[in-house]
Amino acid sequence: MTEESEPADLPDLPRGIALAWGMAASPQRGPKREMSVERIVEAAVALADGEGLGAVSMAAVAKTLGFTPMSLYRYVTAKDDLLLLMQEEASGLPPLPEVGAAARSWREEAERLYHAHLDVYLRHPWLLSLPISGTPVTPGTAAWMDAYLAAFADTLLDQDERMGAMLAIMGQSRWYGTVAAGYAEAARASGRTLEEVGTQEAALFRALIDADAYPHARAALDEGAIDGDRDPMMFGIERVLDGIAAHIDRLAAASPDAPRTAPVFVPEDPALAADKRVRAAAKSVRDAEKALRAAQKNERQARKDAAERIARSAAV
Repeated sequence: MTEESEPADLPDLPRGIALAWGMAASPQRGPKREMSVERIVEAAVALADGEGLGAVSMAAVAKTLGFTPMSLYRYVTAKDDLLLLMQEEASGLPPLPEVGAAARSWREEAERLYHAHLDVYLRHPWLLSLPISGTPVTPGTAAWMDAYLAAFADTLLDQDERMGAMLAIMGQSRWYGTVAAGYAEAARASGRTLEEVGTQEAALFRALIDADAYPHARAALDEGAIDGDRDPMMFGIERVLDGIAAHIDRLAAASPDAPRTAPVFVPEDPALAADKRVRAAAKSVRDAEKALRAAQKNERQARKDAAERIARSAAV
């Protein structure tokens, strides 16, 4: 009999996906010292954060934890599974909106998620080096998708359009992250700061771009478009959001009886926010959200424990 099995009502999940959802049984035998999938993934993420994705191997992770590579394979049977779990760990969950915050339109909420997604890439640039072989079917991916789609829930966009809007926004965060990660690596490799890298780049442009040969590029340089205070990378996401807004307006114009775009969150009167009962209720909401996260984690652990029990029963 095999050492692990899935509950009968579950599909035949790939090992990495089953691990991400807490539906795979742990090995019955392993190192005497504490070992877990979580410890392996955390060590791998720390290694990638410090030295880049190229430094991650089963042998390197095992060495970090003080085990042999064969010990790791009992928990994570393939490097592709490890990469999937690393992506899940590093990406995390979308940040919850602040309780009691002023009402947000779909655009404000979409921009909030964009910045949160960008921050993930800036903190873990190695994510951008992972091969794209499809959308990871993991809890984290589902949570990010749900948050983006929720931002458009009260708009006139249909489900296909909401999905397209989500992908456009996520694509902008990935592109910005790719550029930022490249500059950060250049700074690290040369021992300079990001500001020093940018200053040297601008100096080279000014020294080499001649106004006669490249008049438009030179004009942009002279007006500070290369090293000015404005962030040119923000132009892309702003125009993407403008385009989505224009499309929503066209839908509204074509269906004048349809409701206009509503705020994503209910507005709150500042006077109400100061009320003790309102503050207490808001705290209860925050506590409930924390409890929900804990319950979801417990559910995954319960599924994992159930799979282990089934495996043990089958082995008898």
